[in-house]
Amino acid sequence: MLDQADSRLTVVVITHNRRDQLLGTLDRLSRLPERPQVIVVDNASADGTPEAVARRHPDVVLLTPGRNLGAPGRTLGVRRARTPYVAFSDDDSWWEPGSLARAADLLDRHERVGLIAAGVRTGPDGAGDPLNDVLAGSPLGRDDGLPGPRVLGYLACAAVARRDAYLAAGGYHPLLFIGGEETLLAYDITARGWDVCHCPDVVAVHHPVGGVRPGRPAAQRRNGVVTAWLRRPLPVALRRTGELAVDAWNDPEARQALRGVLARLPAALRERRPLPARVEAAARRVDRAA
Repeated sequence: MLDQADSRLTVVVITHNRRDQLLGTLDRLSRLPERPQVIVVDNASADGTPEAVARRHPDVVLLTPGRNLGAPGRTLGVRRARTPYVAFSDDDSWWEPGSLARAADLLDRHERVGLIAAGVRTGPDGAGDPLNDVLAGSPLGRDDGLPGPRVLGYLACAAVARRDAYLAAGGYHPLLFIGGEETLLAYDITARGWDVCHCPDVVAVHHPVGGVRPGRPAAQRRNGVVTAWLRRPLPVALRRTGELAVDAWNDPEARQALRGVLARLPAALRERRPLPARVEAAARRVDRAA
C-alpha cells in the first residue's frame, strides 16, 4: 500500500444513466493502492448520478457539461486533470491494483509512448478479452526502446495516456460521438510522433452488464467509415463506404450506420487531414492483418 496518492495519475470516468454501476466502479477505484485522483464526467444522466456521486464520493471531481458529449466528454476530464498521465475508465470498468503505478512507471521510462493499451479482463470470471490476443499479435511489431508492440487500436476504458499527447492530438473527435472512437485517436497520437503500445501487465477489468447498448454496433460501423474519410486515402474511404452500402441492402444495422455516415460526410470532408505516409503505411499493415 502506498503511503500517499500517486501524484502522476488521474483517472477520468465518463458515465450516462448508470448510477449504480458507476458507484461500484468508484468504490473499486477508491480502494486502489495508488489512490489516484478521480474525475467523473456525467454525460447528462437522468437517474440521479451527480447527486449520488456527491454523497458517496465527495472527494471525486464531478463535471456536468449539461449534455451528452459521448466519448469527447473524456477530454473535459483530461483538461481538468493536473497530472502528467491520465487513465480512463467507464462506469463498468476499473483497474487492477498496481496497474496504474506500472503504467506510470512505463511512461516515465519511455518518453516516446503517448498511450498504453492495457490488457483487459472481462466478465464475472475475469477471462481475458479476445482483444488482448489481437493487440499482442500486432503486425507493427515492437521497436527497440518500447515497452510493448506498437498498435493502432485499443479499448477506450483500458488505456492510460500521456496528457500532453492526448491533448496535442485533440482527444476524441466529436464527429464520432461514441463507438469505435479509439482508432482515430491512435492515428492522431501516432501522427504527432508518439507511439501507442500494448502493455499486457497493465490490466483493466471490464464488466459490462446488460449486454451491448442499443445502437452501439451500428455506431461502430459508422465510425469506422467516418474515420476513413477523416484520415485515410480516398480509395480506402470510398471502398469502405461502398462495402457498407452493399451490406445496407439487407442489413438494418448497416442501413443505420450508412445513414450516420452520410449525415456526417460534409463535416468529415471539411475536417479531412490524411495521415502522414509512415502512419498510413502502418494503418495498411493493420488492415492487411485484419
